[in-house]
Amino acid sequence: MVKMAHGTIFFSNCNMNCIYCQNYEISEQGRGKEITIEELADIFMIQQEKNVQNVNLVTPTSYAPQIIEAIKIAKRKGFKIPIIYNTNGYENVETIKMLKGYIDIYLPDLKYYYNELGEKFSRVKNYFEITTEAIKEMYNQVRAPVFDKDGVMKKGLMIRHLILPNNIDNSKKVLKWIKDNMSENVYVSIMAQYFPTHKAKQNEELNRKLTKQEYEEIEEYLYNVLKLENGYIQELGEHEEEYVPKWEF
Repeated sequence: MVKMAHGTIFFSNCNMNCIYCQNYEISEQGRGKEITIEELADIFMIQQEKNVQNVNLVTPTSYAPQIIEAIKIAKRKGFKIPIIYNTNGYENVETIKMLKGYIDIYLPDLKYYYNELGEKFSRVKNYFEITTEAIKEMYNQVRAPVFDKDGVMKKGLMIRHLILPNNIDNSKKVLKWIKDNMSENVYVSIMAQYFPTHKAKQNEELNRKLTKQEYEEIEEYLYNVLKLENGYIQELGEHEEEYVPKWEF
């Protein structure tokens, strides 16, 4: 199993509006603290001083140019640990190309195979085509994964997929695309911690957690049908909501 200990930095104003977002207060409502590029560089340095294994940039898409400048400043000050670009995957390919050489680990979501789900649940168009093109460019940059002696990823691509209730076919199609179109070097993390929050509580499709049957169907498909060698599925839990960050504004 891949191990990572992150120095996590959350960015406000996500470019998607998922009705089930656990962090909607910052992603959709835009709450948070405004900082300068120089202050962001200082935050990078502070994380490194805490001896974390990497800096994890969560929903960074809207701030890619500023992040690049902050990385440049931090590196001049001695910053040297890996940087993770933790994204929903809905990225302009030109933005990803701009990040080449600055990002060590790409951690994109591949949420939807069916674009109508992207429109219905996240208010975006052409999610699948846009995201898969961005993911291909990410792999072109980082190629085969690199690990240290403790099994911590230092460079590479890991694609995440969140299983949604009542949408098992979507998950199978996503995983099949990864199997058919990406290198075996790519790691796949399947998340089973979905629980209804934000606007999903009022949505008939998404207002419950996964069932054991849904979970086991994806588990069977991952390991015994697709035989994804570098695919991992999260255990089906009971108290996922306890792990959502408690924001202080």
